[in-house]
Amino acid sequence: MPHPFSDSYHDAVSALAYTLASRHAVGDPADGQAPFNDLTAFILRQRARLPDYLRGPMLAATLGFDLAGLARNGHRFHTQPPAVRRRQAEAWKNSKFGFARDLLRYYESLATLALYSREPSPVSAVPVAPPAPPANGVLVEPGRELRCEVAVVGSGPGGAITACLLAEAGRDVLLIEEGPFLPLHSCRSFSQQEMEQKYRNGGQTIAMGRTKVAYVEGCCVGGGSEINSGLYHRTPPEVLEHWRQEFQVAGLTEAELRPHFEACEREVSVSTLPGAAPAASLKLHEGAVRLGWKSLEAPRWFRYDTGGGGGGIRQTMTQTYLPRFLSAGGRLLPDARVDRLRKEGDQWLLRATHRAHGALEIRAPTVFLCAGAVQTPALLRRSGITRNIGDTLQLHPTVKVVARFPEPVNTLDMGVPVHQVKEFAPRLSFGCSISSPAYLALGMIDHPASAGEASRSWDRMANYYAMITAEARGSVRQLPGFQHALVRYPLTANDRRNLADGLHKLCEALLAAGAEALFPGLNHGPRLSSLDELRKLPTLLPEGLANLMTIHLFSSCPMGEDLARCAADSYGRLHGFDNLYIGDASLLCTAPGVNPQGSIMALARRNVLRFLKSG
Repeated sequence: MPHPFSDSYHDAVSALAYTLASRHAVGDPADGQAPFNDLTAFILRQRARLPDYLRGPMLAATLGFDLAGLARNGHRFHTQPPAVRRRQAEAWKNSKFGFARDLLRYYESLATLALYSREPSPVSAVPVAPPAPPANGVLVEPGRELRCEVAVVGSGPGGAITACLLAEAGRDVLLIEEGPFLPLHSCRSFSQQEMEQKYRNGGQTIAMGRTKVAYVEGCCVGGGSEINSGLYHRTPPEVLEHWRQEFQVAGLTEAELRPHFEACEREVSVSTLPGAAPAASLKLHEGAVRLGWKSLEAPRWFRYDTGGGGGGIRQTMTQTYLPRFLSAGGRLLPDARVDRLRKEGDQWLLRATHRAHGALEIRAPTVFLCAGAVQTPALLRRSGITRNIGDTLQLHPTVKVVARFPEPVNTLDMGVPVHQVKEFAPRLSFGCSISSPAYLALGMIDHPASAGEASRSWDRMANYYAMITAEARGSVRQLPGFQHALVRYPLTANDRRNLADGLHKLCEALLAAGAEALFPGLNHGPRLSSLDELRKLPTLLPEGLANLMTIHLFSSCPMGEDLARCAADSYGRLHGFDNLYIGDASLLCTAPGVNPQGSIMALARRNVLRFLKSG
């Protein structure tokens, strides 16, 4: 049944799409000009994908924005001429009220992404992802009740490794995944289509606070491994030692974890590039070297062809552990969300909802929860299990800078560059991120006077980031009556100081590498072109005016023998429960200061092998 305000909402969104996209429209009519109906269609689809507790407020705020035109000149926003619309949009973007700025930034981000993601002949139809090829063990019509020896919830790196090794040991394993089963190449990496197909909530997930932090989660078979860049690090030895001492984690020395790291690295082909790194990557390395800072090439889980070169295939879970799991007789249930679990006698009962077939029940003596640092604690809290659950979420807050160089540094097939600066680690780390024209345009939203740069100069531009190991602790909570979890993350003053310092140092390195212009990710931040101008950057990142993101979340259910602060024991079993385990990023005791995927895989392997040995 249509919402009573759907027509008004559609009209307001359409007017916003035209208003916000028009300032980017340059060149050929097929490359950035109106009509913008495809942008409107994308925004409407994304609004439907928002976390459910945000959909109502977003509808109300948008209709309020539309009605605000009445107070300005007696006409609703969508009925005003284009010049008047632009003035109202700019007034809200520059408002002292955070909700007004956030509303306009939300719509401008979506409109910009869709505009710069256009194919030669844009269409407004919903992109259809091809399903993965049929495979034995993939349950398409699961029925109303399933039984297994071990149920594994979540198919990312932790869940895939856990399920694979259990199945290869002869256990009857059911692997449950909320998202669809799609081929790795069902869409281009880091594209609008990938966001719609494989990201939770279409990529619209955010940690709330006075300074919000956008984050992303995979929601597909293979989890985050299907959407990330594949950069890999082992857990630093000093971090392992801290976890051992402060959280009383057993079996966590570097020597004890080494065989698990090595086994995982072999399976996913962790290696460095066989050829030269991309120019944008080398620019960061060059700037660091000139300043005397430590810079390295981060290895990736890629398999390269024997001919060399920079190409290769990312070794995600659907390329590695999941085929092994299915070959060993494991069963995979995609498109099924586990809503709650409870113990009934010697069995765990999992109540789930299948996307196509509705409610179903799964019974298993043993359960491994591997749904990620947000979804695992959310499921436990929905199930009434709350002790030390979802109280200590940590992440790596990241602030970005768009750099423009005098010469080309970017290509359409560059992917994610590999160099990272670790001179100030673990407090600060610098790197280069996805730099497609669409993501460059998103980075330029904070610099409206330079809005056309991503169209004119994208091949001379790249996105860079400064990442911190934060001291803040966030929370994961399940709001009554809503499906999606609420994530809160209050940055401390010291976190904001470190982010500002990281931004300053990153800009210094990029200028040393020859950048001619820098555009930091601050609301109406300064355009920088010299060392003297770095003084324009804040020494403490202002609350609400910095645009932060992260792809690393962890520590929401920490492991260890300290019962006062740990949710699970040293090997992932929840304290106080039999045969209920966690096997994902939730277990990490604190922020590791590096990409956490290597840590997640090694711990999952260690823990499931101990489970098999003990059982």
